[in-house]
Amino acid sequence: QVQVVESGGGSVQAGGSLRLSCVASGRTFSSYAMGWFRQAPGKERDFVAYISWGGGSTYYTDSVRGRFTISRDNAKDTVYLHMDSLKPDDTAVYYCAAGWYATFQNFAASRSIDYWGQGTQVTVSS
Repeated sequence: QVQVVESGGGSVQAGGSLRLSCVASGRTFSSYAMGWFRQAPGKERDFVAYISWGGGSTYYTDSVRGRFTISRDNAKDTVYLHMDSLKPDDTAVYYCAAGWYATFQNFAASRSIDYWGQGTQVTVSS
């Protein structure tokens, strides 16, 4: 079993920055691709960012590419999402996810997610 716990959400004005952290403990962290999804009120949960188990590959949804950066520290069992130039449209609950050796294609489609975090709220005001 893997416990996935996010932190770092909050409220920020448009143009500001936040860094989300996610600790995934209980199994070999370095065997899991990690990523972030988000769900805005009244909308479905959507893929945001992915990082492969070794950290060598990253992918982003178009709306955040160039503004968000995903990274991981396998020694700390932690994945990060650094968010810059935040917009009101980025307001959502952000979920961390873990997939055992999941490819980007399967991960982004939620086909190979093994564990989800409980979510952390990000609110961006104009």
